[in-house]
Amino acid sequence: MRATYLLGDCAVELREVPDPVLLEPTDALVDITASCICGSDLHHYHGPAVAARPIGHEFVGRVAEVGSAVSTLKPGDFVIAPFTINCGSCEFCLQGLTTSCLRAGSWGRTNSRDSACQAEAIRVPLADGTLFKVDAAVDDALLPSLLALSDVYGTGYHAARSAGVREGDTVAVIGDGAVGLLAVLAASQLGAERIILMGRHADRTDLGREFGATDVVSERGEEGIATVREMTGHGAGKVLEAVGLLPAFEQAIGIVRPGGTISRVGVPQYATGPVGREFFGPNVTLTGGVAPVRSYIGDLLPGVLEGRANPGRVFDSVLPLDRVAEGYAAMEARTCLKVMLRG
Repeated sequence: MRATYLLGDCAVELREVPDPVLLEPTDALVDITASCICGSDLHHYHGPAVAARPIGHEFVGRVAEVGSAVSTLKPGDFVIAPFTINCGSCEFCLQGLTTSCLRAGSWGRTNSRDSACQAEAIRVPLADGTLFKVDAAVDDALLPSLLALSDVYGTGYHAARSAGVREGDTVAVIGDGAVGLLAVLAASQLGAERIILMGRHADRTDLGREFGATDVVSERGEEGIATVREMTGHGAGKVLEAVGLLPAFEQAIGIVRPGGTISRVGVPQYATGPVGREFFGPNVTLTGGVAPVRSYIGDLLPGVLEGRANPGRVFDSVLPLDRVAEGYAAMEARTCLKVMLRG
């Protein structure tokens, strides 16, 4: 089969690798219907050259084979895979914090035998706890939104849910990438009255308005902070930071209202940041983190199946797997928001 390998220094390549096989009774083999490139993949893509390794952490597909201990899945089932491998039965999984699973793993990094998700097929460890079965007919029109449930929709929802967004809130979202746009959608679904999207790519912020943004602020830094504070009086009560860069975090601190909450879901690209008097004096809460998307799929899927939510609109490009390098280059150049890959 074919699988994408990261080389670093803005390079990936599609390689022929052995087909996956069952190694443990709890494994399943899945034929990948669609996968995608994530903004967080780009951190590694434009990083220094590395020893070639598989890459990708989002996919949907059909079960091809299951191990003898798998009880909830059978061949032919359509499944959504969250971006972490989860047992489903430890104390953290049972609390819904699947990203802290005591047996958790990461796609492509658990061990050298496992491929990543930008591929034609994959072995899924701990299949009962990891994979979410979709009990509905799946066609090509539905695929993008189902794929969004593997990461970016659940991550945007985690930002809004962790912040405690509720009816009537004023929310600011920093970042107009896929996660930021879906944080807008989630905030709207949770009842926010005003949603200020901070982004400067018109095609993306236009989609953000369709998802529920009431205002768009294109300025950054001190100018952006001043604009939001002028619009809101004392700042936004809930700030969702979906970028992961230190200036975005500092911007969040600048626009949050006293007594408000900052929820971070952008993977931090900095070792540490302000956590002292900036939070202590105004009684600001800092929350968020790695989204336990496996726990959210069941809540978010009905809206997708019923047509009330279309998070798949963040996919603005669909490429065959053999053009994966082109997809990475397009996302790095910001000519694409998010690329779906089809085998």
